[in-house]
Amino acid sequence: MVLARIDAVCRAAWLAAVVGLVAVVTPSQADDKKPADKPVAAADGKVYELRIYTCHPGRLDALNKRFRDHTMRLFEKHGIKNVIYLTPVDKEDTLVYLIVHDSPAAAEKSWQSFRDDPEWQKVRDESHRDGLIVKKVESQYLKATDYSPQK
Repeated sequence: MVLARIDAVCRAAWLAAVVGLVAVVTPSQADDKKPADKPVAAADGKVYELRIYTCHPGRLDALNKRFRDHTMRLFEKHGIKNVIYLTPVDKEDTLVYLIVHDSPAAAEKSWQSFRDDPEWQKVRDESHRDGLIVKKVESQYLKATDYSPQK
């Protein structure tokens, strides 16, 4: 468990460096219905959230379809701003993405309203007709450094 958390922190730090972010905050694991631990805000209140989804074998295409056709739009509807979506070149069945919230309070409110949205619940349930998609979700809140080109 400790090694898994260290690995998650290393992956998050690498991705954060790639997109111009640093300062990894508390790592946590969650299922696809639950956000990370309470976020810590930057001076302007904005918090980034790095999420890593590990899919059940062969289910990444279903996850990509769900995000492409529904989830990204629903995130925006609930105040979650989409930043970037990535897949590792050396790892199958994994989706990594970065989103941004206006503040820690906004993150909590957005996730709750997203989870409670009947449209999301229907989309999630329909996408599970051929089996569960996400096996594991890792989520970490990040804040931009004062020297980051993107804030």
